Amino acid sequence: MSSTHSQSPTQTKEDIKRSMLVDLRSDTVTRPSVAMRRAMMEAEVGDDVYGEDPTVNRLEQRAAEIFEREAALFFPTGTMANQAALKVHTHHGQEVICEERAHIWNYEMAMIAQFSGCIPRPIPAESGIIHWEQIRRKIAPGIYYRAQTGLVSLENTHNMAGGAVTPTAVIDEICEGAHKAGIPVHLDGARIFNAATALGQPVAEITHHVDSVMFCLSKGLGAPVGSMLVGSREFIKRAHVVRKCLGGGMRQAGVLAAAGLIALEHGPSRLHEDHANAKFVADRLAKVRGIKLDAAHVQTNILVFDISGTGMTTAEFSQRLAEKSVLANGINPELMRFVTHLDVDRAACEHAVRVIEEICA
Repeated sequence: MSSTHSQSPTQTKEDIKRSMLVDLRSDTVTRPSVAMRRAMMEAEVGDDVYGEDPTVNRLEQRAAEIFEREAALFFPTGTMANQAALKVHTHHGQEVICEERAHIWNYEMAMIAQFSGCIPRPIPAESGIIHWEQIRRKIAPGIYYRAQTGLVSLENTHNMAGGAVTPTAVIDEICEGAHKAGIPVHLDGARIFNAATALGQPVAEITHHVDSVMFCLSKGLGAPVGSMLVGSREFIKRAHVVRKCLGGGMRQAGVLAAAGLIALEHGPSRLHEDHANAKFVADRLAKVRGIKLDAAHVQTNILVFDISGTGMTTAEFSQRLAEKSVLANGINPELMRFVTHLDVDRAACEHAVRVIEEICA
């Protein structure tokens, strides 16, 4: 029911049991394809700490080429890559401007403060998209007793804003203003290929003016592990040092990079399917009694909707779904989040909608 992804011909009982689930918790739950597993098994490897893993080197080179950057660096996680970027761009005692629901602030263990010694300066934006004029007003004045603005961090697509896409013109205007003020711009582009699909533009065009980009291989692109950081050669050189500080010195990491290469080359071309499935679910849920959702705002593979009208909390709602083999998470007592991905096909989406219609009847 739940998979458009090729599976191994020798499935275990656990594999079969899991394939009956509709897992909408996140696109991080995707399983590697047969091609990825084969590539991992056959990967040419070396010691990446010495820079000698040829598969890692190919992945980094390819990522840099796609984003039209000088260099790239392979990380085990997006959080580590984001925090390495923040560390390189800032110094202790500075502020980082971001949207108030930004992943770097809310879901990365306060590492802005713990590791980089900075504090967030959040900007609320109902749509999840912040604009230059909002940012300009938050930049600290150049007086000695104020913490200075060290970085602007954007998120595209915006996870907790329901996969909202920031238009390229908005990013370009922010970069122009921030750079004139001497402030770098980092992009948490965990799902930047989803944004590129929605905008119909290459990722290099969308991200051309930002100083650094993090993107995930392990979400919609389907790799089991890994994220990338791209930027200038000097920036990546410094980020390499920070990655080691965070324990990110991986040895024969080509086993993982091999799957990442397949994800990078082939994953983006099918993301439109996830978007179409999310839109299908949104259109149906918008008609369900007790659920509040504006389907027109669903642009990519994430939808966030209010269930307070059902009289249930999200914990109760999630439990009811799980009893019917649908997995999903709440982001607070009123808001649920669904994420479509390559292991959830249209039939699985239809099943999830029917379950919700039954629960809310």
